[in-house]
Amino acid sequence: MANSILNALAPLIQGSLHTDTLAQILYATDASVYREVPLGVVYPKDAADLQIIVKFCAEHQIPIIPRTAGTSLAGQCVGNGLVVDVSRHMTQLLEWNPETGIAKVQPGIIRDELNSLVEKDGWWFAPNTSTSNRCMIGGMVGNNSSGTTSIRYGVTRDKVLAIDAVLPDGSTHTFGPRPDFHHTENHHTENQLYSLLSDAEFRAHLESQMPKKSIHRRNTGYALDVLSQSAVFNSSGNTWNTAQLLCGSEGTLALSAAITIQLDPLPPAEMCLVAIHFPSIAACMEATVLVMQYQPFACELMDKVILDCTKENLAQRENRFFVEGDPAALLVVELRADTASEVAATAHQMIADLQAAQLGYAYPIIAAADAPRVWQLRAAGLGLLSNIPGPQKALACIEDTAVALEDLPQYIADFEALMQKFGQKAVYYAHAGAGEIHLRPILNLRDANELAQFEAISAASAQLVKKYNGSLSGEHGDGRVRAPFIPDMVGPRVYEAFQKVKAIFDPQNLFNPGKIVNAAPITQNLREDPQHPLVPLKTFFDYGHPTGFHAATERCNGSGDCRKLPGEGTMCPSYQATKEEKHTTRARANALREFIRASANGQQTFAHPELKEVLDLCVSCKGCARECPSNVDMSTMKAEFLYQYHQTEKRPLRDYVLGHIDKISPLASALAPLTNLPNQLPWMGQPIKKLLGIAPQRSLPAFKKQTWEKWFRKHAPTQEGSAPEGAVYLFMDEFTNFQEPHLGIALTQLLWRLGFEVRYVKHAPSGRSQISKGLLETARNYAEKNVALFASIISEKTPLIGIEPSTILTFRDEYPRLVGPASQEKARALGKNALLADEFLFRALQSKQLQKEDFPQKTGQVLLHGHCHQKALSSLRPTKVVLQTMGLDVTILPSGCCGMAGSFGYEKEHCDVSLQMGELVLFPAVRQADPSTWIIAPGTSCRHQIADGTGKKAAHWLELL
Repeated sequence: MANSILNALAPLIQGSLHTDTLAQILYATDASVYREVPLGVVYPKDAADLQIIVKFCAEHQIPIIPRTAGTSLAGQCVGNGLVVDVSRHMTQLLEWNPETGIAKVQPGIIRDELNSLVEKDGWWFAPNTSTSNRCMIGGMVGNNSSGTTSIRYGVTRDKVLAIDAVLPDGSTHTFGPRPDFHHTENHHTENQLYSLLSDAEFRAHLESQMPKKSIHRRNTGYALDVLSQSAVFNSSGNTWNTAQLLCGSEGTLALSAAITIQLDPLPPAEMCLVAIHFPSIAACMEATVLVMQYQPFACELMDKVILDCTKENLAQRENRFFVEGDPAALLVVELRADTASEVAATAHQMIADLQAAQLGYAYPIIAAADAPRVWQLRAAGLGLLSNIPGPQKALACIEDTAVALEDLPQYIADFEALMQKFGQKAVYYAHAGAGEIHLRPILNLRDANELAQFEAISAASAQLVKKYNGSLSGEHGDGRVRAPFIPDMVGPRVYEAFQKVKAIFDPQNLFNPGKIVNAAPITQNLREDPQHPLVPLKTFFDYGHPTGFHAATERCNGSGDCRKLPGEGTMCPSYQATKEEKHTTRARANALREFIRASANGQQTFAHPELKEVLDLCVSCKGCARECPSNVDMSTMKAEFLYQYHQTEKRPLRDYVLGHIDKISPLASALAPLTNLPNQLPWMGQPIKKLLGIAPQRSLPAFKKQTWEKWFRKHAPTQEGSAPEGAVYLFMDEFTNFQEPHLGIALTQLLWRLGFEVRYVKHAPSGRSQISKGLLETARNYAEKNVALFASIISEKTPLIGIEPSTILTFRDEYPRLVGPASQEKARALGKNALLADEFLFRALQSKQLQKEDFPQKTGQVLLHGHCHQKALSSLRPTKVVLQTMGLDVTILPSGCCGMAGSFGYEKEHCDVSLQMGELVLFPAVRQADPSTWIIAPGTSCRHQIADGTGKKAAHWLELL
């Protein structure tokens, strides 16, 4: 059925179609709780494509699941239909008027990208979700999204002027303001809506049943109450505008082809944050009411559970700089004004009032320069919740309730009592200032008792929200998880009206069926349940969890941080280059999870060509290990996959050659310069490249006759123990030793000059090449040898120093999970003292062991491109500080992965996408750099990529010394 649908649609539309099997896997699993299998995925390019798709589906009675990205948490985007994904092509700003601030956009434009286009004119789209670097305006309309700024700027519904819609019969209509509603010919849907609301008694009943008007975050059901307050019924009301009804309708009524929105002037430039620390949630709720009197621009909550999760995340750990002690809750308040003195005065007065009320115990003020780090910590909240250890997870079933601000303290007190009744300790975070706290119970849906609690807690929460006349959904929508409780929230008469709204727009029930109205029970089509227990898998790496590899994949909760924009980090460079969902960390984790779960008794779990396809462009950059809030480590999982896959599937010759470069290098070095002739003689080089599947345009690494090891044995002092600054051991990796020995020589001479004794013992290769190709037996053998060799001689006082980031950081990252159980503790201890050379020098500078005067002084500009593994597992700060100590002016490029990624960029089938990755940020910056600027790249593969992609030479920072 699925293939026939896609084949029939292919000649009708311009948009490309997803491969069917992967479409089912990737799109069925992008939800925190539910999974339903779609028939396929189609990517329309414009409104005409949308019409063709809708007409085809209407004719064949095929449900449509509309989709953008990054705004839904209630199962809105799962369903047994055709997924219509506008995120690839329908991403343009169509019209822009900088005088009025009115913009017309396609639904797939990303919120932050839109703002980058209009901010130069002094405007912005103010609703600001934590997913703003990947969520799209169409999704924000579908969910009526709000975010941190809603307390000052309102929600998406307040910004939407008109929607050019495709209706379920394939026709189009623009829904917008109708100031002359009674005097013009209206669309039949609008006339039917008017008839539905024309009864004054029903409108009064509707108002009594819907959430309080003071709750501006309100997505319970369809926004009939908004239309009922229009001027057609009340002369003092707003202009009739059905587009406001479509906001929050979750794609159940119409598909947006274009959206006209009113932007806001940029906020005042001067700002600060106040991070108020509390010993209890109750005190935080009480303080929120006081804080809101100061009209902040944001007022956000993080509780202890969230804050504890940040300790285990590499990126967010550094963003905890402002946290004092161990608060039960933090309230982060953003204040803005036209002058710095006004902001400061407001902050100090607010703090004084809090102290007088004995609310809070610490009140650090964070300057504007550091504010982004605080908001990154807050935005990571959703993903961080996946770091809770064990099978229980914080589930998004009751996490979107909103009540009036004055009701918030008592509502939270009642909620805590409710959770105690169920033996639960919930997670609290998000929009305290808006009366909306994301409240999550922690449950294991594979346990029958906790599955029953899942439904019981949801039902009880709905009753509690109704008690306060609140909204069951504030911003994340009803979807599948809250829709079953809407009848209890609004009563039978209003719910029947909601069903009529659905029938007016979509009589065939084609658009996103089962969402908002006529939903299935919340326990149906769950991703996990007691009927499908996990089958333990035997894996090569130790994943540190009873369910091992399963737990590693289940860390992903679908938050989509991996769909970030170029220049915002390293994670998922292949997605940044291709814009295809299957090249995200999320897609890869979802695909792995689905296939290994579906396999019977764990047999042939990894031997699937679909898994190979979805993992093919993972470059093992390790960006996800740092930047993913859930700590999904796809690099390790890909190495595991390659090992498991090739237990039954034949390896290509190239894997053996590139994966054992450490064995080939000694011979290639001994025969140099003969081994370098293929680079100089195309008639010799091209056949070799063709045999190995190397891209013909790539230059091969050159080998040196004199290795670093030979040089060191010839030049090293014979007497040990007399160095004034102490001793260090060098780890001479297989790339530096044979291909770039001058770097090893430079480091050795530098250390001697600085007064250190340099020691070297013959050691095994790092295993990096083997890990990248899944040759894990060899990698483990090397790791065991190196741990046995170095464990007894390496310490904090006598560290192990390396040059190539990908090799020395293997000690810190993979070794503890790769070696056998008897060696793991030694490997962890060794990893803590295995340092990059710049890390070592940075520590010596910080401890005053070295001084600025110890380094040669230079002048000039430096552009620094960081190696992915260094950015993920260490930091570029040591490199920058060392270069600044030399007197250089250093700019760190906001580049992600260079695209070479070890051998990835050399491989024929990957070369084009490798160069695309380089073109995102790195290549343009290098080309535009002044000829006198030093281009510094600590990674050997990065330097090769820059040379091939730009024709410019990049240096290692050691070459400046």
